[in-house]
Amino acid sequence: MQMLRRLSLASVTVLTLAAITVPMHVGRAATVVVDYGVNSGVGPLATTALASLPVKGWAPMTGYSRGMFGITWSDTDHNGCSQRDDALWRASLQRAVRTNGCTVTSATVTDVYTNHVIHFVRGGLYSQGLDIDHVVALGNAWATGIQYESAAIRLRIATDPLNLLAVDPSQNRQKSDSNAASWLPPVASYRCSYVARQIAVKKKYGLWVVPPEKAAMQRILSTCPLRRIPVGGLPYPAPAELRPVKASVTTTTTSHASTSLGGGGGALDPRFATCAAAKAAGYGPYVQGKDPEYAWYRDGDHDGLGCE
Repeated sequence: MQMLRRLSLASVTVLTLAAITVPMHVGRAATVVVDYGVNSGVGPLATTALASLPVKGWAPMTGYSRGMFGITWSDTDHNGCSQRDDALWRASLQRAVRTNGCTVTSATVTDVYTNHVIHFVRGGLYSQGLDIDHVVALGNAWATGIQYESAAIRLRIATDPLNLLAVDPSQNRQKSDSNAASWLPPVASYRCSYVARQIAVKKKYGLWVVPPEKAAMQRILSTCPLRRIPVGGLPYPAPAELRPVKASVTTTTTSHASTSLGGGGGALDPRFATCAAAKAAGYGPYVQGKDPEYAWYRDGDHDGLGCE
C-alpha cells in the first residue's frame, strides 16, 4: 500500500509538470521546455480565443519606434532583475549561472524554434548568442492596436513573460515584425504552441488580427483543434493603466494575400446592433467628430464618447 501511494504521488507530479510544459520536439534530442511564469495549455481553446479577436486591417505605422515601449527589459515584475535575464533564466530551466542573483552569465538553452541546443556565455569569445523574441512582435502589436494604449500598457506587452522567448538570434531576425501569415517556427511541432501563445498575447492586450494572419492561425490550429492558450505572465493591468480615450483608429485595408505592414485607404469597424454587442466583440470606444462609427450608436451620457 505504501508503494502504491508513492507511485500515485509520482504520477501526480508528472502530470503537474506536463501541464506547464511545451510538448517534446522529435528529431534531435527530445526536450521538454518548462516556461516558468507561464502555464501552457490551461486557458480556453485556442480556436475559441481566436474567434473572439476582432479582425481589421493594419493601423498605420506612424510614430512607431522601440522607444514607444519604454525602457528596454524594465523590471516590470519587480523582482529586482531585468526581464531579459529573467527570460534567460526561465529558458535554462532555472539552471543558468547568475551573478548578483540576477545577471545570467552562462546558460544552456534549447531553442524551441529550431530545437538547437545553444550554449550561452555572456561576453564569451566563442559563445553562441541568444535573443529574446517578442512572440507577438512589437511592430505587429503597434499595427494591430497597441499604439492606442497607454505608455504603461505598451511597456507591459514588451516585458510580459507571456510574450517573451529566448531563441536563436538568426530566427528572431528572420521573423522581424512578421505575423503568422509570413513567418512560423522551422520546427513544425512547435507551431501550434507558438500560434496559441500569439493568440493569448493578443487576447490579453486587446489587439486585433488581420485577415491573412487569422487564416494562417486557423490553418495551424486545424492540426491541433484541442490546443488551449497559455495563461500567466504579468498580471492584467490595473484600471489606472488601462487605455486612454481612444484616438481615431484608421486601419488600412488588407487583401487576403497581403502579409506586410502598410497599405492605403481607411476601413471602418463592423457595425453592430448595440454598443454592448460592439464592446463584447472588442470594438469601441468612438470619439465624436473623429470616429465615423460614433454616429451609429447612442451616446447616453452625451460626453462625446460612444461605446466606452
